Order: sequence, then C-alpha cells, then structure tokens
Amino acid sequence: MKLTIVLIAFLSLALAACGSNETLLRKSADPPADFSLSGQWDLVEDLDVILKQFEKAIRKTSGARKRSGSRRSQTTAGGLVYVFLENGKSLKITQTESGLFISFDRSVVEEYRFGEAREISIGGAQAQRVSGWEGEQYVVETLGKEGMKLTERYQLFDNASRLKREVILRSKKGENVTSVLTYERKVQ
Repeated sequence: MKLTIVLIAFLSLALAACGSNETLLRKSADPPADFSLSGQWDLVEDLDVILKQFEKAIRKTSGARKRSGSRRSQTTAGGLVYVFLENGKSLKITQTESGLFISFDRSVVEEYRFGEAREISIGGAQAQRVSGWEGEQYVVETLGKEGMKLTERYQLFDNASRLKREVILRSKKGENVTSVLTYERKVQ
C-alpha cells in the first residue's frame, strides 16, 4: 500500500512538472581568456535563402505565417518568441568587458550582458532571456510564455576568420529546427 501511495505521489509530481513553465539556466558571465567575437562579419550564404529557411522553420514550430512590411525578419506573426530573431547580411560585433553589442545591417543593435537572466518584451510579446558563455560559444536563449524557444550560438572557427551563428527554433511540443549561418571576417 505504501509503495502504491509513493508511486502515485511520484507520478503526480512528474505530471505537475510537465505542466509547469520551463526555466532557462543562467550562462557564465566569464568570457574565455584572450577571446573576442568583436569584428565586422559578412554573411557567406544568400540572405534570401536563409530567410526562407527561417519562414519554413517558424511555420513548422509555431504555425506562423509571413508578415509583410515588417522590419523584423519578415516572419514574426504567429509565434511570439520569433519577434526577437534578428537577421542581416552583415554583423558588427563589439565585445566589452561585460557584454556583446551585435549590429545587424547597421540598423538594429542587440545588447547582451554576460550572464544575464531577465524578462524582455517587444510590444505585447514577452519572454525570458539568458545569455552568456558556454566555453568559447556565446549563447542566447529566449523562451516565450507558451514554451516556444529561440537559441542562438555564436562561435569562431578557421583561426577566427569565420563566425558560425547557429539558430535553433523549438516548438512548444519540443520539435527543433536548426539553421546555420556562416560569416567571414571583413578585412579592414
């Protein structure tokens, strides 16, 4: 009898945990020693192709449809977490002692503080955000109230001459769609 009660209690707790809101884990505020993502970066792939991939990914993970006339990635209607996704042919990354500033096509600048964990909003869209370091990757996670999640990972490769930006869109059902963008360092 006691075993049955314990099992029922355990299953009740497990089911309650499934229905609860996910909490994002804080990332490290400490960048790797002598490491910087700073620079001007140009997209290697065709931006129009990338935007079509994002549209398809958003439809798959949220049922969103294209919103014409929008400055923000042209694909934000439907899944609220996607209003936080920015894109551009060129990135300018400025790394300071405490954060990153990423400029997309010199028009939109996103600011990320190392080790941040906070609520963010654009219009009516609200989400949790954490950002910081996982080894030599800078990770930004944005979680919408309905469980949809946007993860961005920035990482250098090819002797720091290239930047990989991995964008993972996750539906509230747990389906993931990953897109990888490659940027080359602009020679000054």
